[in-house]
Amino acid sequence: MTKTKIAVELFGKPNVLTEAAKNFLAAIIASSDDAIISKDLNGIISSWNEGAHRIFGYEADEIIGQSILRLIPEELRHEEDFILSKIRAGERIDHFETIRVRKNGERFPISVTISPIEDDSGTIIGASKIGRDISDRWRADESRLRLAALVDSADDAIISKNLDGIVTSWNKGAQRIFGYEAEEMIGRSILRLIPENLYCEEDEILRKLRAGEKIEHYETIRIDKSGEVCEVSVTISPIRNSKGEVIGASKIARDISDRKKMERLVIQAEKLATTGRMAAAIAHEINNPLSSVLNLIFLARQDGVSKHEIENYLAMAEGELERVSHIARRALGYYRDTASPSEVHLSELMENVLAVYRGRILDHGIAVDAKYVDLKKVNVRAGEIVQIFSNVISNAIDAMPRGGTLSISITRTMKSEGDGLQVIVNDTGQGIRREHLSKIFEPFFTTKGNLGTGIGLWVVKQLVECHRGRISISSSTEPGDSGTLVNIYLPFDGLGERP
Repeated sequence: MTKTKIAVELFGKPNVLTEAAKNFLAAIIASSDDAIISKDLNGIISSWNEGAHRIFGYEADEIIGQSILRLIPEELRHEEDFILSKIRAGERIDHFETIRVRKNGERFPISVTISPIEDDSGTIIGASKIGRDISDRWRADESRLRLAALVDSADDAIISKNLDGIVTSWNKGAQRIFGYEAEEMIGRSILRLIPENLYCEEDEILRKLRAGEKIEHYETIRIDKSGEVCEVSVTISPIRNSKGEVIGASKIARDISDRKKMERLVIQAEKLATTGRMAAAIAHEINNPLSSVLNLIFLARQDGVSKHEIENYLAMAEGELERVSHIARRALGYYRDTASPSEVHLSELMENVLAVYRGRILDHGIAVDAKYVDLKKVNVRAGEIVQIFSNVISNAIDAMPRGGTLSISITRTMKSEGDGLQVIVNDTGQGIRREHLSKIFEPFFTTKGNLGTGIGLWVVKQLVECHRGRISISSSTEPGDSGTLVNIYLPFDGLGERP
């Protein structure tokens, strides 16, 4: 049966309601979730459906015959005069949003549509009102407004873009960091902010987003409107539609230029401190042979010394000077330009460091057991690797003031990140307490009291990760089994961004 035929059977001729039609309409009104109310031109309620009961809380017998003003906040009762004037003029009011009051006194937002009711002669005798509780929508709107206010007031750049990399929103934080007004960026490619040599990053970011992946705290470089480079940390999340499909991305970018500058200053300070420690170690190491040379020269100048004895003294002095020269050559790697990468054997760099600390090692009565199987060279900044080894070896020596064994191994290993070398430095010192292990890579944390700066291992970690490597430390303080093991992985060609 067609809808037209159903309508004709129910309602019959125009303006003539059959009994079936009346019952049908009554059923619709009774089952509606919306409040459906009628009132006369004096605002007295004449009908009240179950939806009205659910929304306002009043039973029909509590409210029919009562003024509609009972539902209206006192300060909004002037609205009723306006509504009745419109109804008397035969006008309809559509989707009027306002505030009404429930039986329990709670105020809530409502959307009402009000139509005039006519009698058989066409005279307006009242009004029908359909009211819909829009509390949920208002709450959602309010939440959206709050979020919009938070986004707009954030110090961070909050940007959205589609899957073609076209910017679709731009907050004030983005304007502050990058210098562009919203109208200069919305509709433009995000590549405007990315250096040309890093365009490949955007391809990889979009690939991950299309796969539904999130990118967290990714540190990179961007360009502002003036052409200045700024360092940022970005978190990028996929935006999905109602079907769960990824349609774009939201990006939060934080300017970390000041933080990175401070990190570089701290790293530079630690490099200078390491240089000082190594210089002191070198001075200690060469002091003995130089003292020997002076003594031998003094002996050679004494009266009555034979030519043969003088030659022996000079030969011994020559040997001591060769020893000094050997130490200087060993240490030379540290003073080379640390910005220039080169292919080296890690064992050679480790031997350079051990030569520099030979005096301290002997003074502490430490035995060194070194095994190297690094037949392949690695591409590194040699000075920075020497700094890493120097810090680790110096810490191991400090941990064994009354002697012990320093075991060192360099071997080839396979990691998920790629082929590389594993450097293990193991001492039999006093060890690091378990509660301190989780903090040892934090800046300014030290277990050496006033003797430590607390930035050595933090810088070591930065330098290792700069070479796309990893460092971990395990330790024990158990009597008879105490000691610390440092495990460093360096890929063969893992040189990353300079810190």
